[in-house]
Amino acid sequence: MTKKERYAQFITYFQQAMPEANTELHYKNPFQLLCAVMLSAQCTDKRVNMVTPALFDAFPTPQTMSVATKEDVLHYVKSVSYPNSKAEHLVAMAKLLMERHNGEVPDDFDALVALPGVGRKTANVMLSVVFDEARMAVDTHVFRVSHRIGLVPDRCTTPLAVEKELVKNIPDELIPRAHHWLILHGRYVCKSQRPLCDKCGIRDFCRKKK
Repeated sequence: MTKKERYAQFITYFQQAMPEANTELHYKNPFQLLCAVMLSAQCTDKRVNMVTPALFDAFPTPQTMSVATKEDVLHYVKSVSYPNSKAEHLVAMAKLLMERHNGEVPDDFDALVALPGVGRKTANVMLSVVFDEARMAVDTHVFRVSHRIGLVPDRCTTPLAVEKELVKNIPDELIPRAHHWLILHGRYVCKSQRPLCDKCGIRDFCRKKK
């Protein structure tokens, strides 16, 4: 099977199976999503969704979070991974939003990655989910699944290399959804340790089918 054929089958399947795929993080505005994505690094969305309601009640805006202390925020996020650094980054991020962006989450990649605790993946999530840009955020699920099913070659050994390969082969208008297709497939079917190959809808064209 050629690369073009594999991508075509991947797109056809998921357009039918997950036409409305989106993030599983709970949020009501871009600021809340930014906080949630920052908290989700090396942590499950389920855990993040458990802590954010109280966090957002206490700090509903960048302004309220910007005047909080790290300890104030830590009280609400202590059950996520790396809570100390994440609490510190959240406060610093909110302060910079107030100082440079009038409390608004910027729609510019460089401005996003300049925020404390925001890397390429988080910036791409924000641009994709909030601003519907053709950005492919590569997390562990996207990295694993895209290799397993054969969307990217073995030489793509970094998240950036995977990102570039996927963006090159998926139509721009589908990239925001394709990001979630890969995440959700990796989360619930193509799991890291015990992939559910017998229940996989794309097994016929998976490079490593069992």
